[in-house]
Amino acid sequence: QVQLVESGGGLVQPGGSLRLSCAVSGSGFSRFDLGWFRGPGREFVGQIVTRGYTYYSSSVRGRFTISRDDAENTVYLQMNSLNPEDTGIYYCNTIPTRSEWGKGTLVTVSS
Repeated sequence: QVQLVESGGGLVQPGGSLRLSCAVSGSGFSRFDLGWFRGPGREFVGQIVTRGYTYYSSSVRGRFTISRDDAENTVYLQMNSLNPEDTGIYYCNTIPTRSEWGKGTLVTVSS
């Protein structure tokens, strides 16, 4: 089984930056792509494939960067130029096969 633990959220001012982490436990970390999602509908934010290529939604492209550290079984979401519309609970999950959702980490962008 795969367990997902998000961390790194907090309160940040508009224009600020934040780095989220997703620790992935269980088997086969490198067998899956990893994605980031946010909000009640778990809107797609972006993903990183096993080869390291990344894909982003149009709303975050150019501002967010996803990376992964296979040695640490961790995927990161570097968020820059944050705006209030980025506020929400952020989740990570495996792609294409979903694992049990973690609790997420709350990001609040406000002045």
